[in-house]
Formats: sequence, C-alpha cells, structure tokens
Amino acid sequence: MAQTDHLYRRGVGVMLLNAERKVWVGARIDNPDDAWQMPQGGMDKGEEPWATALRELEEETGIAPHLVEPVAAAPERIRYDLPEELRGKLWGGKWLGQDQDWFLTRFLGRDSDVNIATAHPEFRDWRWVEPARLPELIVPFKRELYCRVVAEFAEYL
Repeated sequence: MAQTDHLYRRGVGVMLLNAERKVWVGARIDNPDDAWQMPQGGMDKGEEPWATALRELEEETGIAPHLVEPVAAAPERIRYDLPEELRGKLWGGKWLGQDQDWFLTRFLGRDSDVNIATAHPEFRDWRWVEPARLPELIVPFKRELYCRVVAEFAEYL
C-alpha cells in the first residue's frame, strides 16, 4: 500500500457496451459543460467491486443487474486526481481523487430499459458512443483515465 492510498476514494467504473459495441455515456446534472462520462461511483464499506459496479449502474442508469453481463475487468485499479479547485468541493474535501476498479460489461437489454430519472438522478441526458470518442467527451482531468480504460479493453472493442 502506497503512503497516499488513504487519500483516494475507492470506487468503480463501468464501460457498458451495447450490441453495436458502442459505450453508454451520460451528461452529469451538476456539470453544464458538454462532458459525458461512463457510470462510476464509490464503494461502500465492506462492498466488493463487482457488486458496487452493478449497484452504481442501476442507481445511475436504471439498468437492472440481470441486463448486464461481465466481459472483463481491468487488471489493476486506475487512479485519477481531482484538480485543485475541486478538491475542497467534492466528497467534503476528504479525497485527492479516486482509485477505481473498471469493468467492461455487455448490455443485454433495450434502450427502453435505461431510465436516468432515478431516485437520485446524476445524469440529464445519455447516449451510445464509439469507444474511441470517450477521451474527448470526458472532463479534462479524467481524460488520461479514459485513455487507459479504452486501452485496457481494446481487444474487446
């Protein structure tokens, strides 16, 4: 364990592919910019990464776990740092960024199974995009992370 590990929130990310091998992305409610991200979120104490991924996916997209099939997992966690100006605003200023387990999954449902009007909505819109476009669509401070995620799962895309 590195000396700074305790300064990073443990989390997960989900790359959800549809039948056309496009990736689900959503536009966050709290960001007016034209930035799109894949579902992701923090792990609860005692929660396993895959269980977290399914929970976060359902909480953010309304997609039920039975409509998702695991394909691959990144071999190691991928970390990102928050920019200085956001460190005091997000997560009560407790974390420098996130250390995430990433999962590639296949969507077995239909577009009508997606419902971003969840109990605690995080997205204002969603769409399917080509995997290669992911880095250009995300907020700049997560760009390197998205490049790495696309590279990790390239053989499946």
